[in-house]
Amino acid sequence: MTIRGIAVSAGIAFGQAKVLRTYESKLDYHLLPPAQLAREQQRLNRALKTLVKQSQACAAKLDPESDNYQLIEADLLLLEDEELLAELSDTIGKRQFSAALAVEHSFAKQAQAMQEADSPYLARRAEDVLSLGQRLIRTLLTGHCDNLSRLPENAIVLAKDITPAEFATLPLERVSALVLQTGGVTSHTAILARSAGIPTLMSCPWQTLEVTDGMALAVDAINGELYVEPDQAQISDLNAQKQQADERKAALQALKGTVTQTKDGRTIPLLANVGCISEINHLADVGAEGVGLFRTEFLFMNNHELPDENRQYQLYCDALQLLDGKPLTIRSMDLGADKEVPALAMDSEENPALGLRGVRYTLAHPKLFSAQLRAILRAANHGPIRLMFPMVNQIEELEAVLTLLEQCKQELMEEEKGFGELELGIVVETPAAVFNLDSMLPLLDFVSIGTNDLTQYTMAADRANPLLIDQYPVLSPVIIRLIAQIIEQAKAAKVRVSMCGELASNPGAAPLLVGLGLEEFSVNLASLLEVKQALSRWSYPDCVELARRALQVSRIDALNHLLTHCHS
Repeated sequence: MTIRGIAVSAGIAFGQAKVLRTYESKLDYHLLPPAQLAREQQRLNRALKTLVKQSQACAAKLDPESDNYQLIEADLLLLEDEELLAELSDTIGKRQFSAALAVEHSFAKQAQAMQEADSPYLARRAEDVLSLGQRLIRTLLTGHCDNLSRLPENAIVLAKDITPAEFATLPLERVSALVLQTGGVTSHTAILARSAGIPTLMSCPWQTLEVTDGMALAVDAINGELYVEPDQAQISDLNAQKQQADERKAALQALKGTVTQTKDGRTIPLLANVGCISEINHLADVGAEGVGLFRTEFLFMNNHELPDENRQYQLYCDALQLLDGKPLTIRSMDLGADKEVPALAMDSEENPALGLRGVRYTLAHPKLFSAQLRAILRAANHGPIRLMFPMVNQIEELEAVLTLLEQCKQELMEEEKGFGELELGIVVETPAAVFNLDSMLPLLDFVSIGTNDLTQYTMAADRANPLLIDQYPVLSPVIIRLIAQIIEQAKAAKVRVSMCGELASNPGAAPLLVGLGLEEFSVNLASLLEVKQALSRWSYPDCVELARRALQVSRIDALNHLLTHCHS
C-alpha cells in the first residue's frame, strides 16, 4: 500500500512504524461530587510532576543555546506557571471539573488568547500550548507520559502533527523519518526536520491505511510517497534511489575542505546563515567560511526574559571564539511582522508586515536597541564583526541608526569600557531601499541582499502564503533586474555586496548570481555544499553569459527553462 504526501525534507528511509496518537478517551463532562475533588487535585499534581520530570530529562541532553532547548524550556515555564496552576486548581475545586477536563478547559483558554492576539508568533505558540495540554491529559488518563526516548531503532514516527516543542523531545538518533497528517514546506517543524536531516512527509493521510506500531514502512521523501509493508520490488527500487542519494551526499562531503571556486578558478566565499550559537559549531561540517547572517532576534524570541547587555556581549564573544578569526556578520534584531517576543509588550498592528518592524522597531525602542549596540561594540574589541541593519529604506533611517551607534560609543568611552570598530551594512529588502541606495552607500562598508522580503514587497505577495508560491516565486525576471541594479550600484561605490536571502541557498541560481556580480553568498548550512558543487561546474565567463541572457527574459516560465536547460 502506498499513499502520497508532501516531501519537506528529502531522503529515503526504512523502518518500523511508531504511531503517536492524540488521546482517544472521551472526557467525562459530569460535575464531580465534592468528596472526589481532593483526589482529582492529587492526580493532576502527579501528572504535572511526571511531565515536568520527563521534559527536564529531555532538556538536560540539549545545548542550552539550541532552539530545541528553548522550546522545551517554554513548555516547562507553562507547566510551572503559578497563575495557570491556580486556575487549574480553582477549576477543579470551584467548578467541580475532573482533572482532565480542567486541563482541557484551561489550556484551550490560554491558546485562544494567543490566537486572538493577531500575532503569527503567538498563533504558532498556541498550537504548542494545545499540544502540551493533550500530553498532560494523556498522562492523566494513562498514568504515564509518552517516553519518546524509548523509541525503537529506525522508528518512522507517524502523527497528526508534531509541534516544534514536541520535535525537541524526539531522540533523533532513533528516528529514521517523520510522516505527519498536517503541515507544509514552510512550517516550523519542516524547517527543524530539514536542519536535522530527517526525511519527512507532511499533509500525508497515513491514518487511512490503518498503520499500527511495528509495521514495516518505507518513506520516499524525494518523490513524496509512504509505503506500508513494501514488497521486494519496491524495496529494491527505493534502495537503488537511496544508494544514488548516499553517493551524491558522499561526493558533497568531499567538497567541504576545498576552496569554493568556479571551474576556471574564481573564488566565491560561502558563509552561513545561523540563528543560535550552537549552529556555529557545525560550520566546519560543511566548510563554511564564516557567518554571513546571525539572526539575533532569536536570542529574544526564545526567552521569556530579555537578554541584557552583558548576556548579549558574552554570546557575541562566544561566537567570535568559535569562529576563530572567520567573519561574524550580525544582523541587529529584526523584530515585528511575524517575529514577536514574549518578553516585550508588542502592540497588535492591522498590517504587521507593513508596520513597525526591523529598524523601525529598534529606532522606536532606543533603550532596547542601545543595549544590543553596546554589546556588539564591546564584543568587537575581541574580534572582527560586521553589523548590518534590517529594513532600512531611506537615508534618514540609516543616519538615525548611526547617530545612536555613535552615542553608544561615547557612553562606553565615558564608562572606560573598551570597544572595537565595526564594518557597517544594511540588508536591502525593499524596492525603496534599492532606489535610495545611492544616497546610503557612502555611509556603508557592505550591503547584503535579503531576497525573501525583496520578493514579497516587490510582488506585494505574502511569502508565507502557499497559494501564491507558484505565481510569485523568489526567482523571477523583475527580482533578477533588481539584484543586478543593487550589485551595479554597490560596485560603482566600491562597496562589497553579498546575499543572505533564501535565493543564495538555491544551487540552481548560484551561477546566475555569480554572473550578475555577486561577490559573497550566505547560505543555509544544509545547502552550502550543493551551492559549492554547482559553482564548481561553471566557468566565470559562462556565468556572465547566463546572467546576460537571463536579464533579457520577461517571463517566469522562460527564465525557469533557461536555468534548467542552460549548462556550462
